[in-house]
Amino acid sequence: MSIPNSSGALKATSDFVPGENAVAAFVISEVEVIDEKIANDYRRLAAASITEFGGRYLVRGATAQVVEGPATSERIVVVEFPSMQRAREWYGSRSYAEALKLSSKALKRRLIFVEG
Repeated sequence: MSIPNSSGALKATSDFVPGENAVAAFVISEVEVIDEKIANDYRRLAAASITEFGGRYLVRGATAQVVEGPATSERIVVVEFPSMQRAREWYGSRSYAEALKLSSKALKRRLIFVEG
């Protein structure tokens, strides 16, 4: 498999240098809302912090259609960040901390970070 380097030329993935060709990271949240009012506050705060760290929503609160295996939650959220480093910085940031405090009161969720 090959990936483009900064000049656009392809090189083998075995030559991959972290940071030179950052791979996008995805934060996947399987969510069940338990308090809609608090969830609205969470969403507002989370959205601002996601933007601050270069993230963008790809899927926001969509209802999943499970075709194999057990259903996991009512809603799915997928956020893309430029890199895993930026996703982790976002999650540990002061700007997300306020939203994170609300999440346990507003949501039951499973949060997954994956590079892609």
